[in-house]
Amino acid sequence: MLYLKAFIYKYQRWEFWHSYIVYAVPSMYFLYSGLKARSFGFYNAANPNIANGGFGMESKYDIYQTIPKEYSPTTIFFAANTSLAQVMKEVSNAAISFPFIIKPDIGFQGKRVEKINDEKELGKYLANVHFNFIAQELIQYPHEMGVFYCRYPSQPEGFITGIVYKEYPSVIGDGIHTIAELIKHDMRLYIQSHLFNIETASYKNLVLPVGEHFYLSKIGNHARGTKFLDISHLITPALSKQMDTVCKNIPLFYFGRLDIKYNSLEELAAGKKFSIIELNGAASLPTYMYDPKHSLLFAWKEMIKHFRLLYKISVENRKSGHHFLSFNQVINFVKEHIDYMKVIKNTNNR
Repeated sequence: MLYLKAFIYKYQRWEFWHSYIVYAVPSMYFLYSGLKARSFGFYNAANPNIANGGFGMESKYDIYQTIPKEYSPTTIFFAANTSLAQVMKEVSNAAISFPFIIKPDIGFQGKRVEKINDEKELGKYLANVHFNFIAQELIQYPHEMGVFYCRYPSQPEGFITGIVYKEYPSVIGDGIHTIAELIKHDMRLYIQSHLFNIETASYKNLVLPVGEHFYLSKIGNHARGTKFLDISHLITPALSKQMDTVCKNIPLFYFGRLDIKYNSLEELAAGKKFSIIELNGAASLPTYMYDPKHSLLFAWKEMIKHFRLLYKISVENRKSGHHFLSFNQVINFVKEHIDYMKVIKNTNNR
């Protein structure tokens, strides 16, 4: 009966449907934009300082180098198969302490992004790494949001199109049930329990005191179980101005989403106590569309709106001398992307 309830729950909520269905209609508009641009690689010009405009296969480490240090966490690059001893040495030299974050240098849906608590966990992670990766200090601010920012190259000021708040998956103790049992009582968590490796987790039989929160993950990715909430109504002139200031300090950045950890909205709007933990370019989605209150029609509308912005910004940048990808370059990019996805998908999270 529980499996049937889970099936119905997922069937009724488009956010859990296969991406082929979710992206079908907007993808047709993207292809139409490519035909208008006479290049399916028009996105390359959107953010000229990021490889492929940030549409895929871009190095996170290279992107972090474009962000002013005061806005981003300390980050170290490592080539594939770097030894445990070397990683420990460089992390120590950079004054990064446990726990810290490790993630692939070229990411995909939050795969292999992990919080590393000690040297043993680090060794376990490195035993299954066949790609370049980065180590990054763990930002301790309690909140995380995604801010979608756009700016036409011909305009002096940019704008925020929407904000998503990231609610990490968690259970609240009742002093009676185990964590595994609490998950079964929350259908949203239950259908995603495989993401938390609950069957092998050491904490699954733990009984929490009444009212105690236990976070199953603090990786702010929808594909890792995080709930996305649309808080675009909280956009203020002060926040817009601050984000515009930040983004104009990132060279040739015109289109994308900033994933930010912050202490409070008021401090963020004042330029205090925040850190950009990810900067995503042309492939960015308006992730506030995943709020359970929104329909699939709303999501399609928002994706098409942002593809239209992507097209217009790319065309403007082309007039300034930044190029679109040729057909052969697009084909090579797609092949490279597919090959890399096989590497990432064939390695499991801890």
